[in-house]
Amino acid sequence: MKKLFCTILILLSLKSFSQDRITGELFSTRSEVIAENGMVATSHPLATLVGVDILKNGGNAVDAAIAANAAIGLMEPTGNGIGGDLFAIIWIEKEKKLYGLNASGRSPKNLTLDYFKKNNMTAIPAYGPLPVSVPGCVDGWFEMHNRFGSISMKKILDPAIKYAENGFPMTELVSYYMGIADKNFNEYPNFKETYHLNGSTPKKGEIFKNPDLANTFKLIAKKGRKGFYEGKVAQTISDFIIEQGGFLSYDDLKNHKSDWIDPVSTNYRGYDVWELPPNGQGIAALQILNLLEKFDIKSMGFGSAEYIHHFTEAKKIAFADRAKYYADMDFNKIPVDYLISKEYADTRITEINPNRAARTVSAGEIENGDTIYLTTADSEGNMVSLIQSNYRGMGSGMVPPGLGFMLQDRGEMFSLEDGHFNVYEPEKRPFHTIIPAFITKDNDPYISFGLMGGAMQPQGHAQIVINLIDFEMNLQEAGDAPRIRHTSNQQPTGGNMLDGGELSLESGFDYKEIRKLQKYGHKVIFSLGSFGGYQAIMYDKEAGVYYGASESRKDGSAMGY
Repeated sequence: MKKLFCTILILLSLKSFSQDRITGELFSTRSEVIAENGMVATSHPLATLVGVDILKNGGNAVDAAIAANAAIGLMEPTGNGIGGDLFAIIWIEKEKKLYGLNASGRSPKNLTLDYFKKNNMTAIPAYGPLPVSVPGCVDGWFEMHNRFGSISMKKILDPAIKYAENGFPMTELVSYYMGIADKNFNEYPNFKETYHLNGSTPKKGEIFKNPDLANTFKLIAKKGRKGFYEGKVAQTISDFIIEQGGFLSYDDLKNHKSDWIDPVSTNYRGYDVWELPPNGQGIAALQILNLLEKFDIKSMGFGSAEYIHHFTEAKKIAFADRAKYYADMDFNKIPVDYLISKEYADTRITEINPNRAARTVSAGEIENGDTIYLTTADSEGNMVSLIQSNYRGMGSGMVPPGLGFMLQDRGEMFSLEDGHFNVYEPEKRPFHTIIPAFITKDNDPYISFGLMGGAMQPQGHAQIVINLIDFEMNLQEAGDAPRIRHTSNQQPTGGNMLDGGELSLESGFDYKEIRKLQKYGHKVIFSLGSFGGYQAIMYDKEAGVYYGASESRKDGSAMGY
């Protein structure tokens, strides 16, 4: 009797606990941030504060985004920095228009496919000098600033310079990832000199400084874009990479340029969801949404086996196309408009079996034809969706002497297969995983958002949209809800999915639903991390306020004023 009484008490307490949630969701979440004049959301609280200070001192959303990006490159070097690339979607309220920026770098002019073949390489190495492509971040900053900025780059970079000189406390999560990087790069040149503190990478709470990066920022603030792509910095980068056996030259850096491009979209149940076209993977999210729009997702219910199954099958189809077609559009004729069309979704929808997981999925037949994310918004109604990274966390391991940052290894993403859309070629942009996103409603800005994490990104983008629209979650709940991540042996450089893949489910899904998924034929696994990192800002036009949300899985912070 006593045991039964205790059981009843536990059940009653659980019921009471679920009813006590103000938000109405049972999973762990928190309130949105709401402010009238401006909003910044990043994966590091100090970087968020930097962005807000810029807004409060006369800067606009673009200025705040650059300042926050500079700060977070210092504070979270495990995910980004000026050795990497950048993509952005920018809403300019005065023009009622979205702009897209592709600030990703190209491969070295003097490195050819024949080099890899002569050295019997079947893939480009993950680390070292060979995967290093031109870092596009700084050029992206100046493209954004020259077109839309309102205060000087000196004022924009000053907060990051001061933090680099005076130091800042290391967070637990970044310390953890720096410890992993240390195991990979401990013996690489200049790594210890740049990132070690008292004989190891900094521990949680230790004050970390990077005076070399401060000096690089000062040079950029003084000389502009040329302070990075020409002169001392460019010469140091190229000399170092060539000395290490690589090919990135001074001219590769000097001749780099970013491209302003038109974002592309699909309409999902009345909302226009915007991504950037390849060489990134953003359109995979649009393909997933086009397929799922044909089902009554809302009635399936969040967390149900039926929903997770349909989502996973749609992802498999989109990623088969991703593996085959997504590449630098300067080198290929890629029918983006058709890939993201409702018409194309109609041709693939029959491949989704409502009762069985697909084991093999091929790309469609087309006629010839882990990263940081941040978002900002200002009092004028401008909004910036920006993503930036080095790839494989910290990058290539190549730290040029005296500059304070590591170079990216995006070149690893090229295929070495003759005839592939993404095959390696000189001065070509590799397939890219980092993608910003934006939602408009009736031609007005609605939500600027992103979700970090390699192949998780388009899957995460689609889940955020579905959580918001189908399951009617608020901005914070949409990011905190447990996530789905499907992986397979299908590489982004080519090849179809042949094994059905593995379905990773974050903690929070009902075990009864997991058992159903296994009966469908899904191989369900459990993994630590790899579910991405989310930030978002929503504009409530009627009330005239911004809502901010940030990632509870990381050190994320949203702040407004």
